[in-house]
Amino acid sequence: MFFVLSKIAYFFIQPFSWVLLTVFGAFFFKRPRWKSIAKWSAVVMPLFFSNSFIFKEFIRLWEVDSVKITQESSYDVAIVLGGMFEYDESADRISARRGADRIWQALDLYHKGVAEKLLISGDHGYVSERGLHEAQQIKDVLVGWGIPETDIIIENTSRNTYENAFESAKIIQQSYPHFERFLLVTSSHHMRRAKACFEKQNIPCDVYPTDQFTGGKRFYHWDEYIVPNVDNFTYWFTLIKEWVGFVTYKVMGYI
Repeated sequence: MFFVLSKIAYFFIQPFSWVLLTVFGAFFFKRPRWKSIAKWSAVVMPLFFSNSFIFKEFIRLWEVDSVKITQESSYDVAIVLGGMFEYDESADRISARRGADRIWQALDLYHKGVAEKLLISGDHGYVSERGLHEAQQIKDVLVGWGIPETDIIIENTSRNTYENAFESAKIIQQSYPHFERFLLVTSSHHMRRAKACFEKQNIPCDVYPTDQFTGGKRFYHWDEYIVPNVDNFTYWFTLIKEWVGFVTYKVMGYI
C-alpha cells in the first residue's frame, strides 16, 4: 500500500503539476485576488523551475560530494542500487538512463580490484509490469561480457530504496556473513537516503556517489543563467522526491 500511495503522491510533488494547477486557477478562480495570484504564479513558476542556475544551486546543497578511491582500497562488495535502466520492448533489451553511471562506475571499481563482487539491487519501481527486471537483466548482460557469474550477486525483489536495503541486508546476512567492507554506489542526490536506509539495516557502508549535477567548484555557462531548460522540471522532481522521501522514511522509521 505504501508503495502504491507513494506513486500517486508523485503527481502532487511535481513542479509541472503545480504549473498546471495555477493555469487552471487563472481560468476558473472567481475572486480577483486569487485569479491574479494564479496568473502571476503561472508565469513565474515556469521561469523559476526551468532555470539551470537556480536548480543547480539548490541541488548542490543536497548532493553528496564525489570521492576518489585508490586501487589500494578494498571492499568485499560494491552495492549498486537500481533505477538505472528502462526496458525497450520493441528491441527486447534494457536501455540506459542517466543513473546508469552507477553501474559504469561500479564496473570500473570491480575491474580495478577495488570491489571483489558486485551486488545489484532492485527489480523495478513501477506499479504495473513493464518488462523491466533490472538486477537480473543487468546480470545477464554482465555475464555475457565475461564477468564471472559468481562475482555478481543480485537482489531482484525490491521496488524502492527501503526495500533495496532491507532485501540486500537479508542476502548479505544469510549468504555472505563474512563480508565486512561495503561500498554503496548510487546517484549523489540519492545517497543521503540510501546510506541511511542501509545503516538502519546494520549494513555500514562507505559511499561512492555518481552522476552528480554539480561539482566541487561553481562553474556556469552563460545560457544556464538565462535560457530556460524544460529538462529542469524533471530534475526538480527528482530532487523534491528525495526531500519528501527522506522525511517520509524518517517518519516511517525506515531511516
